[in-house]
Amino acid sequence: MNILFLLKIKSDVSYVYDNNTLRQGLEKMRKHGYTAIPVISKDGDYVGTISEGDFLWHILKFGRGSLKDQEQYRVRDILREDFMPAVKVSATAEELIDKATNQNFVPVVDDRNKFIGIVTRRDIIRYFVDKK
Repeated sequence: MNILFLLKIKSDVSYVYDNNTLRQGLEKMRKHGYTAIPVISKDGDYVGTISEGDFLWHILKFGRGSLKDQEQYRVRDILREDFMPAVKVSATAEELIDKATNQNFVPVVDDRNKFIGIVTRRDIIRYFVDKK
């Protein structure tokens, strides 16, 4: 299986920048109804993925729940290290499936660690169902 066949390219994927404010990140997730979203740098490097839980734990830790209060923090401030690591575009089907068993999507990077898109668990399942 070629990952590129299943890839939702970067231009079709919602993501946030690591220097976006928490308010911007929350608003984008709410707008699209996502529970997690990729985070990239301004240079296009994949930095990580942020989840609703990351925002919640931050709000609980600092006791500031208003969106206005979240403007002083950046997405990079609350990223968890090694949460939803990306796979290289050359990854095997086994690597992709292994990652997808524990997360709804798998971020994909090129050989320079530039974010090029995601592969969703749904698309992997559809691929194998249609292959029959």
